[in-house]
Amino acid sequence: MDETSTGRRRFFRRAAIATLIGGLAAGAGLTAWAHGGPRGWHGGEGFSEERVERMVKHFGVEVDATAEQKAKLTEIATAAAKDLQPLREKAREARKQAMELLSSPAIDRGAIERLRAEQMQAADAASKRLTQALADVAEVLTPEQRKQLAERMQKRRGWRHG
Repeated sequence: MDETSTGRRRFFRRAAIATLIGGLAAGAGLTAWAHGGPRGWHGGEGFSEERVERMVKHFGVEVDATAEQKAKLTEIATAAAKDLQPLREKAREARKQAMELLSSPAIDRGAIERLRAEQMQAADAASKRLTQALADVAEVLTPEQRKQLAERMQKRRGWRHG
């Protein structure tokens, strides 16, 4: 096998791992953020630190995290959830506003476009915060733990190597 093939294969493996970890973080974070249900939020009023701790504990077992890593991961996840909470409330209000705009007798395309633009900004802010949390998590884990996580995600989701 030549050096180019090895380098390319290594690049794609790293990209796949980053994508898997990103998908995990984004999926869990956006689900909790957007739906406000039992996946990390208490009665729509705020996130549950206990839920975050349970998720990190489970995640830590899967990658054999040390107590120090678990503490850092809990800190990262808790901070991200707190930062995303106001964005979640804005999303709830935007859904109400969208329903009002769409159900009004006259369609105000300008107002609909402004709402869309605001939601794109909110989604970008949420994405940036989740990406920051993802990078923080990646720095806490060892390369072997990131590899374990990717392998477990592939098995759990039924993902196949391409």
